[in-house]
Amino acid sequence: MKLAEPATGLVVERAADLSPYVGAELGTSGWVALEEADVLAFADLTRDRHWIHTDPDRARSEAGLPSVLAHGFLALSLVTGLGNQCYTVRGARRWTNYGMERLRFTAPVFPGDELRLRLTLEALAPGPGGTTRLDLGCTLEQRSGERPALVATWIVLVEDS
Repeated sequence: MKLAEPATGLVVERAADLSPYVGAELGTSGWVALEEADVLAFADLTRDRHWIHTDPDRARSEAGLPSVLAHGFLALSLVTGLGNQCYTVRGARRWTNYGMERLRFTAPVFPGDELRLRLTLEALAPGPGGTTRLDLGCTLEQRSGERPALVATWIVLVEDS
């Protein structure tokens, strides 16, 4: 995987400082390129070795694809790292990935595709145990595609120090 270009996003001290940004974009990550080796490594790691993800010749001949198809969950796994480029809460002591809502894989991803994350703050509310709950709108864009690779609402719990 080629490293993402650096991007600068919003920086705040505490999670509650994000409240004026509800409904706004927090930031956009740099572009990251997926390679065939990334898809094959993910297939081995997750034990999802379906031929559509591991055999480029068969993917071309039987599915009519240009190459192997990247796993949707591989694309999803990029969200956390790319999200770190979109915003920072300096005083955060701990982050918890609480879940995803309305996750949809909206376009196929192939080796060589470049992706970036566009992150918006959909909601901010008190969370369990004194945390702050952030509902983050995720759009994983493709540089060469008309549609994003995925869209979702990512729920993160932030515990400030």
